[in-house]
Amino acid sequence: MRNALHILFKALASVVLLAVLLVLGTSVSPIYDFREPAPFCGPDIFNPYHALDSTGGWKRANFHTHTRVKGPFPPNECEATAQETFDAYRKLGYDIVTFSNHNELTPHPFDPALQVNVYEQGYSPLKFHKLVFGSRSVIHLDPLLPLLASQKQFQLQYLGKGSDLIQINHPYRTAGLSKRQLQRLSGYEIMELDTGVSTENDYWDWALSAGHYSFGLANDDLHHAFRSDCIARRCNFICTPSARYEDLKEALLGGCYYAMRVPDYGNGDWEVKYQKNKDLPYIKDIGLQGDTLFMDLSRSADSIRVNGQDHATLALLCDTDRLRFVLGADEPYARITAFFPEGEVIYTNPFARYDASVQDSPFNNAPQRVNWPLTLLFNLLLLLLAAASLWAFYRLFAKR
Repeated sequence: MRNALHILFKALASVVLLAVLLVLGTSVSPIYDFREPAPFCGPDIFNPYHALDSTGGWKRANFHTHTRVKGPFPPNECEATAQETFDAYRKLGYDIVTFSNHNELTPHPFDPALQVNVYEQGYSPLKFHKLVFGSRSVIHLDPLLPLLASQKQFQLQYLGKGSDLIQINHPYRTAGLSKRQLQRLSGYEIMELDTGVSTENDYWDWALSAGHYSFGLANDDLHHAFRSDCIARRCNFICTPSARYEDLKEALLGGCYYAMRVPDYGNGDWEVKYQKNKDLPYIKDIGLQGDTLFMDLSRSADSIRVNGQDHATLALLCDTDRLRFVLGADEPYARITAFFPEGEVIYTNPFARYDASVQDSPFNNAPQRVNWPLTLLFNLLLLLLAAASLWAFYRLFAKR
């Protein structure tokens, strides 16, 4: 009995030490001197909808989708193939579906011309995951416990070197992604919206208020294509001539799209769900005239709210299908949310102040400055802890 307990102790200690070594080995990172948060400012207003072509209409899209993958230990629980998933979305009125399996590039099920290289990057149990668009291969480097803002920033900058754009996934469900960190992080173009029970998207405002501009997408993060309560609950309407990647990339980087929350119509009655998804409220026109933001909807909303700096409510209109709002010279940005009677919610991209004579947009994804003395000390500490763990592992099995 004593020998059995001794063997069990060694086995458990070995697992713990190996886990510690794995965490330490993946924690190597620069330490950054982050730029101080600064609200958007300038005489001009960035209009993400300047390229809107109302004659072409909107195309409905979901960009965060999982499917069945090969291998005995798939990284997710998805019963549907890519073809089955695509077909399910088409029946619900979607025009564009991309497949973003975990750390894997998924081929388009039937048309290589519609291939979009996008995957969900990240192994951490804390769920600091990113959608990476336009990468030719999967980048596997990822800290298992990215507790520090510098570790997250290193990931964003490293991924950005080999990709076209990056989305921060499900911020509400990312452990350790705090308000302070979102006020510091840069190097991404899109924030995933409406990832919890709330429609507030206050985490988006934390970043926007600190001067970190990004667009917003709302996605199903689909794992169960055959469940009514999982599919067609979030979507995006994007102004693009086609689903080909070059067109999608231009639209995603330009900002001419809006995100939407959709109820589970019928609560399991698929015929009701199909019918109601064909008749969603939508934005007829949106843009900027001088300093005035305008939006016209296809039907009346219960309320239309304009949010700005520090998540403040700048305007609130009730029972209307149109908005006209003047962005004051002292207001850094404004974004619009429309709430409809049956539970649909529309989220627009932000209009933000900037100086057009200096920059093309409010984005500032210049690399953060590395603090080299702190970087050396931090990584030396990791090395010492790893050496101590190896010594403990040696002592565990050394003959006495």
